[in-house]
Amino acid sequence: MAPRFLRELIPRREKRAPRSVVAAFKDLTWLQWVQFWSGWLAWTCDAIDFFAVSLTVSLLTKQFNKSTTQITTALTLTLLFRPVGAIIFGILSDRFGRKWPLVVNLLLCCVLELGTGFVNTFPQFLGVRALFGIAMGGIWGLASASALENLPVELRGIASGVLQEGYAVGYLIAAVINLTLVAQHGWRVLFWTGAGISFFAAVVRVFVPESAFFLRAKEQEMARGTNTSQKTKIFIKETKEMLKRHWLLCIYAVLLMTGFNFLSHGSQDLYPTYLETTKGFSAHDATVATIIGNCGAIAGGAIAGSASQYIGRRLTIVIFVLLIGVFIPLWVLPSSFSALSAGAFCIQVGVQGAWGVIPIQLAEMSPPAFRATFPGVAYQIGNVGRMNIVRCCG
Repeated sequence: MAPRFLRELIPRREKRAPRSVVAAFKDLTWLQWVQFWSGWLAWTCDAIDFFAVSLTVSLLTKQFNKSTTQITTALTLTLLFRPVGAIIFGILSDRFGRKWPLVVNLLLCCVLELGTGFVNTFPQFLGVRALFGIAMGGIWGLASASALENLPVELRGIASGVLQEGYAVGYLIAAVINLTLVAQHGWRVLFWTGAGISFFAAVVRVFVPESAFFLRAKEQEMARGTNTSQKTKIFIKETKEMLKRHWLLCIYAVLLMTGFNFLSHGSQDLYPTYLETTKGFSAHDATVATIIGNCGAIAGGAIAGSASQYIGRRLTIVIFVLLIGVFIPLWVLPSSFSALSAGAFCIQVGVQGAWGVIPIQLAEMSPPAFRATFPGVAYQIGNVGRMNIVRCCG
């Protein structure tokens, strides 16, 4: 059972007669399917570009004649600016809908990915990556709301796991591109390819109808005779009331996401570089090990999301976090490719298994009127909190 203060603050879920998972799948409409997969695709695109930097650190150091630490500053800038995007696009989505804010968000990602592939100086590279952080910050909250809020309760745990592992699939796609095209055409092609995939995701979202959940809320506003200026005032008032009433819940969510961002970024961002510089792997072998690790991530997210539907969100998270602790020695101590690849696979089963529950966990915690803003902002502020802790301790 959740702590008392959370039971009091977390909005109650709607009660309905339980159905089997199979029956719930059979009842899904084509619209629910395409809304889910359009959100999944958006989150996958986001991951492709973010990990493009992680996978090409060694090439970027040669391109700009900088140290590894200086190059990874780009990752830091991207992460620091993500809360800005989460706030901007989250508010736009809760105010104007899931569809068009996400389309604009994806197109911005496309433009900035193209820009990254054309930069010639290190300051240009840092500037584009900082701007990309704003665009990236908006994707997760919008993609999560688009994908999950219209699904039946019985499928939200499974869908949460599959949605979150769009992140691992994006990493996997980036690693495959790095293994093939980058070896022949250089690091820039990785960002150009990512831009094309982001553009495709934006086009897909254009043809997917708006969220039924948002449309119902909009109809209720129209029935009350609320005009545009009144809507803005009401939204601002509701935001203030939400922060006043749910401030403790907001703090809890940020602390939760701080811990989770330690798990994901600590285990993924520089692991290819670690394998090359510390274990002496070639760039090819480091990329293959990364691909194997992300296969574990996809499996872990799907398993944990499904399990959470039966044993609960919190218990599922605890079990998979404990698995991480068990496999840490296998992840860092061996020197052989086979052992470290197995460690990468197992550690990512735990990391992304725990993460697979997070989209639905945050969605269920969110006040109903802020299902795009609350999860995204909590996620990104938690990430900034992680970086500040690392900086203070480092």
